[in-house]
Amino acid sequence: MAAVKDAVLERAVDLAREVAVEIAQEPEHVGEYLGAVREAERLVSHRFVCTARGYRGWAWTVTVARVPRGRTATVCEAELLPGEDAVLARTWVPWSERLRPGDIGPGDVLPFRPDDPRLEPGFTPTGDPEVDEVAIDELALARVRVLSPQGRAEAAERWYRGSRGPTAPGAVASSAACTTCGFLVPLQGSLGTLFGVCANEWSPDDGKVVSLDHGCGAHSETDVEAVPTDWPAPDPLIDENALVVVEREEPATQGDPAAEPAPAAEVEPAAPAEPVADMEPAADVEPVADAEPVADTEPTTDASASDTDAERTSDGS
Repeated sequence: MAAVKDAVLERAVDLAREVAVEIAQEPEHVGEYLGAVREAERLVSHRFVCTARGYRGWAWTVTVARVPRGRTATVCEAELLPGEDAVLARTWVPWSERLRPGDIGPGDVLPFRPDDPRLEPGFTPTGDPEVDEVAIDELALARVRVLSPQGRAEAAERWYRGSRGPTAPGAVASSAACTTCGFLVPLQGSLGTLFGVCANEWSPDDGKVVSLDHGCGAHSETDVEAVPTDWPAPDPLIDENALVVVEREEPATQGDPAAEPAPAAEVEPAAPAEPVADMEPAADVEPVADAEPVADTEPTTDASASDTDAERTSDGS
């Protein structure tokens, strides 16, 4: 049943505008009057255009009412409501559904999820040394929670369909798969049947989990065909018409006063005197040194003085 027209409430436009201006941040954010809407008996809403930036299609809505037989309008509520063509924000989604890979940065901490379906309770020690040793040391189950079957399945699906699976462009272009590469480190457990870790520093997947049928150009057993160089050495250019004049020094002739003496290093040393064949030196006698040449500049004055002294001695004077 349609609401009955109420003249008292529909005439309360000025009151509704005053309330809208009061709740708006700026008075100019309240625009033209859009009309009144009969909500119920003795209940009417007045709407005004919102001119604030980012609120296209929104309207200030002020609802007024009156008591039975009353002649005065009273404000019930005032708010900003969207219209049919209003710009709305996206539907709110919980953080667990909004989170994407790479959103967690240094220092960020996720809240604890006790009901995470990807995890299940870990191993609880039984008290049996043999069972506990196998579970804790070999299977590494000494944790509060471990991956559940759902968690392993989701991880395998995500890794296999990702950029390090068999459908990656690098894997399609490669000539061999990671399963035959010497740099592959296999994983343990059920995930090890499909995945391993790349340990090749030259590979774009170094330190990443890759599928066994993944591949790249840094495979340990592949090679490339030798191709000629793109920059071959040019042939040498020989100009047969050009002449180069080289000046040669004339050798010095013997007896030429202008000739420079030969360096001492080039003069051959004189050969030592050969020993007499009939006189062989004894075993403990050192060989006689070469005789020194007699000096040609012996002073005559000393010889004459020696002769005069000898004659005086013979005469007895």
